[in-house]
Amino acid sequence: MTDKIEISIRNLYKIFGPDPKSALEYVYAGTSKADLLNDHGHVLGLRDINIDMRDGDITVIMGLSGSGKSTLIRHLNRLIEPTAGQVEVDGEDVLAYDEEKLRTLRRQVMSMVFQKFALFPHRTVAENAGTTLKVRGVAKHDYLKEAHKWLDRVGLQGYGDHYPHQLSGGMQQRVGIARALTSNSPIMLMDEAFSALDPLIRTDMQDLLLELQKELHKTIVFITHDLDEALKLADRLVILKDGHIVQQGEPQYILLNPNDPYIEDFVSDINRARVLRVSSIMTPLDDSGVPPDAHGEVAHDDTLESMITRSGGDTSHSYLVMRDGQPVGTLEMTSLVKALVPRVASEAGARKY
Repeated sequence: MTDKIEISIRNLYKIFGPDPKSALEYVYAGTSKADLLNDHGHVLGLRDINIDMRDGDITVIMGLSGSGKSTLIRHLNRLIEPTAGQVEVDGEDVLAYDEEKLRTLRRQVMSMVFQKFALFPHRTVAENAGTTLKVRGVAKHDYLKEAHKWLDRVGLQGYGDHYPHQLSGGMQQRVGIARALTSNSPIMLMDEAFSALDPLIRTDMQDLLLELQKELHKTIVFITHDLDEALKLADRLVILKDGHIVQQGEPQYILLNPNDPYIEDFVSDINRARVLRVSSIMTPLDDSGVPPDAHGEVAHDDTLESMITRSGGDTSHSYLVMRDGQPVGTLEMTSLVKALVPRVASEAGARKY
């Protein structure tokens, strides 16, 4: 992960209908999604989207059905053309690309993993995994060699000569990931990639993605409607509703500081102890140095659940928080207890009493 912005989206609008440019003027004037449809016969897909996606990050875009998340990801490789706005990849304006540069973008810069696997039934697993390299004109011997390497990495060693119908759903999705990795593209677009899988298999695929990301440091744009999945995977979380961004930022911050009732509803049922990390609630060290009464050292990325177990539930304890071998803060167990209560519930309790 670096501070380099790999993908930048600015003032992006998408309107579906016979005359989107004219309808855009109504949206600029403040017409709602519902009124645009009822009064003007157009569908507002996206409204004024602004996102910076850093190189090496997993940016998760989430929302309910109809929120615009799949529409948004398809603007990145121009499967959908915007009504207005800008999309830049590595500093270049994607919307200005001609057909040749657009083909290069889709074949070499961005790979895509689909919800429905999108495997060719008449090709072997290895041939499916090597599809992108085949399209580029790479010799069959070479692209199969590369395909087998990545099939091994995603846990499908020995399955290269099988056909998709011989694999389970989870195994087929692993082929989809291997295909994206075989392309060696720096950006991966994943549209509801794990949504069709059973819960246990879905968890395995999430773990696999995080394991690969630790080594490969791809720029990943991941679409989901599941908050637990989003919080597990995201370096940056973007939450959409009715085509506009309600809140975006670091997932732990959003969980602790929802800025809208819609977000508060989303996060109200989350198991905060399993999701929140020590770093999100610690007090950074100041010039006074390390406190003398700490009950031991803890890692900055430990979960609050693990801290509850370690402390035995004793709220009088405090700990020194370490990162890369250096002290960075202190954790008071009283702060941990407060963090476990959703803000909206806490504020409601304060008003009641």
